[in-house]
Amino acid sequence: MPSPIDPRQRRDRCITVYGRRAVLEALRDDALEVAEVIVAEGGGAVPREVAKSARDRGVALREESAHRVSLISGNGRQDQGVVADVVAPEMRPLQDRLDALTRDPALRQRLLVIDGVTTPGNLGLIIRSATGAGIDGIVVPRRGTAELGPQVVKASAGTAWRAPVLRVSDAPGALSALTDAGFSIVGLDAGAETSLWDLPLPDRVAFLVGGEHAGASGEAAAYVHQWVRIPMPGGIESLNVACATTLVAFEVARRG
Repeated sequence: MPSPIDPRQRRDRCITVYGRRAVLEALRDDALEVAEVIVAEGGGAVPREVAKSARDRGVALREESAHRVSLISGNGRQDQGVVADVVAPEMRPLQDRLDALTRDPALRQRLLVIDGVTTPGNLGLIIRSATGAGIDGIVVPRRGTAELGPQVVKASAGTAWRAPVLRVSDAPGALSALTDAGFSIVGLDAGAETSLWDLPLPDRVAFLVGGEHAGASGEAAAYVHQWVRIPMPGGIESLNVACATTLVAFEVARRG
């Protein structure tokens, strides 16, 4: 049986899901480790059903007030009084990866840094594409980016459970730490002179992925060492952020 995860580490090791369907699906999937289930006290049929399923599987169960459950889920209108912390085995704090890189200076790393992608569907698609392309890590900040939850898991077709997600407080802080660790920071800009196809790819590179509407924040963009464009001879001005990131991820994979 896996060792219990320290509650203080859960925000960087677990994805919180809520609602009857999402929680029961997690409990019934033997491939997933559920760290804890939280149900609303006296919440009715759904919390009772989920509590029974958690007990049957031997998962830690906690009862809280309905108000407290809503605060934990962040979505009181849809949580139905049930929340679960599900372990994502490949998810770690960014600092853990940086520590590993310090121990092995020759280790090659190709990362994505998400900044301001607030639509869960886009974040889920980015996670799915990047994981499929073999990107070494997807830096997902807790601030300014869609919360990792049921909608992201659904959009990723379940890939979010095993994606190499690296958690951090915010994108500028992540970029500062990556710069100190010797990473080249690359941003996408339709007006850039250099094409993505012509970009020399260093051993340590992080691509900054900006939001759906405003792109990368000014604070994050200040860390970019080089801007590149995705050539679009068809005359289209820009691509959806998930589509653009998919092209980046698979271009990195093509280079090997």
